[in-house]
Amino acid sequence: MKRLAPALAVTLAMFPAAQAVADAIQIEVRKTNGCGCCLSWMKHLEANGFAPTGEDMFGGSLVRFKLDNGVPQRMVSCHTALVDGYVIEGHVPASDIQRLLDERPDAVGLAVPGMPYGSPGMGPEDDREAYDVFLIRGDGSTEIFSSYSAAD
Repeated sequence: MKRLAPALAVTLAMFPAAQAVADAIQIEVRKTNGCGCCLSWMKHLEANGFAPTGEDMFGGSLVRFKLDNGVPQRMVSCHTALVDGYVIEGHVPASDIQRLLDERPDAVGLAVPGMPYGSPGMGPEDDREAYDVFLIRGDGSTEIFSSYSAAD
C-alpha cells in the first residue's frame, strides 16, 4: 500500500486538470496551413475554456466550406470554426462565443469580418482598432452582436 500512495497522489493531483479538459467546450477550427493568427486565436480560446482542434484546408476548399456553412461573403475572415451547431468566422472573442452558446439565438453564428488589429489573435488588445462582432441570421442578414472600441 505504501508503494501505491505516491502513484495515487499523482493521479489525484492530475484529476482537476483532466476534469478541466473534459469540461472545456469543443470547437473545430478550419484554417490554412501555417496561419499564425489562426493559431494565436486558438490559444486565446484555450485560455478561455474552449478545447479547439484545427484542420488545415486549401484556400479554395476553405472558402467553399465557409459559404456552404452560411457565412456571407461580406463576413469572411481567415478561419472558420464550428461549435455546438454554430459557425464562428474570424477573430471572434471567446466571451462572445460563450454568450452565443448561453443565449442560443436562432442564427448561423458569429463573424468578425476581415482581420481587425487587436482582435483575439491579431495583436495586443490594448492597442486595438475598433471592430464589431456580427450575428449572422439564417437568411444571410447580419446585426451587431457586440462592439469593441479602439484602445487609447
